[in-house]
Amino acid sequence: MKYMGSKARFAKALLPIILKDRKENQTYLEPFAGGMNMIDKVDGIRIANDQHQELMAMWQALIYDNWDPPQSVSEEDYRHIKYNQDEYPKHMVAYVGFNSFGGKWFAGYRRDKEGKRDYWGEHYRNITKQVPNLEGVILSCKSYLELIIPDDSVIYCDPPYASTTKYRDSFNHEKFWEWCRQQSRAGHQVFVSEYNAPEDFKCVWEKPAKTTFSWHAENLAPKVALERLFVFEG
Repeated sequence: MKYMGSKARFAKALLPIILKDRKENQTYLEPFAGGMNMIDKVDGIRIANDQHQELMAMWQALIYDNWDPPQSVSEEDYRHIKYNQDEYPKHMVAYVGFNSFGGKWFAGYRRDKEGKRDYWGEHYRNITKQVPNLEGVILSCKSYLELIIPDDSVIYCDPPYASTTKYRDSFNHEKFWEWCRQQSRAGHQVFVSEYNAPEDFKCVWEKPAKTTFSWHAENLAPKVALERLFVFEG
């Protein structure tokens, strides 16, 4: 699924590091599962959490309720759903809202480029292709601070990045890093994707990546940022 900040293009590099010491029957948990572009490549016991209610309602409908989403949505319907969200099921709102510029929530209708690009067709195929790989995943919809985490879990965090385009909800970065410290001290293996981290976190992987984080991304020259993966040193 196209999703703002998705790690799909880095999954092949990140997952061998994150899962290197994972034991049999050890839980893999993502507090910020978003577009499910990492967890759909992991097997075993998996928990996918995100506090975005519409998004998690969409995954529930797709994975467990056998919902077949529409393969196209008109610009008129897109706008009506955007401004009248209470009139539609949450899973439909999410399906439409995230097929926007840069995968950002209702950031603008993506018009198909005749003969070149079918955005709604891509959106449909990308999401429905993920569904079989997500069967059995435990879905959760709450703040990461409210999670009850099984003992000795592998936790991969892809939170809203500091100093980038803001997500729908505000995010306290200092509180998040302290939570990561607490989970590490509790015996979990905690990995965090970010550009930068506090001094007591060590970078275990990095790679330059082009990004815009903008709703009008197609009209901007991409910037090069350094994607990093951090662990707590203590």
